[in-house]
Amino acid sequence: MMTLLAHVLFCLVLAWDVSPAATALQAFVSSTEKLLMGVAHEMPADKYDFVPTGGEFRGVRSFGKQLKHAAAVQYLVANSILGEPVNAEMSDERGPDAVRSKADVIGYLQGSFEALHRAAATVDERNAFSPIAGVFGSAPATRAGLIAGVVAHSSNHYGQVVEYLRMIGLIPPASR
Repeated sequence: MMTLLAHVLFCLVLAWDVSPAATALQAFVSSTEKLLMGVAHEMPADKYDFVPTGGEFRGVRSFGKQLKHAAAVQYLVANSILGEPVNAEMSDERGPDAVRSKADVIGYLQGSFEALHRAAATVDERNAFSPIAGVFGSAPATRAGLIAGVVAHSSNHYGQVVEYLRMIGLIPPASR
């Protein structure tokens, strides 16, 4: 019984120690994660190469490449905040060429959200708005600004892939 009580008290201490900034950023990341992972799972595997053809869609990314792009930028931001290495596949915002199948894209996307959650967990009231090296150029950025920006960026791509689903007659999970 004492071990259970000690465990509960330890969990409460950890919960009290979580930064409100990290909690807020985690919620934003989780919301976007739910949306993007939902459409990633909804699209049939044989449609990951789908690109709209009616109208002005010349040069747009396929469904799978849209998700890889969002994931690559999320990895770029997360690794920059965490001080982890940034590779060319993140910097060019395309993701790895070897990631092609639905399962591969979903794994890559899920990994990018895990990295982004780890990065958001490091943000607190002391460092949320402290300048860090710029990720998208030479201008300094902030941890909170980078996470908010990448969530907005991924939300933009969510809107695009929702259209792809609807064009092939599927309803996005969040719209049901």
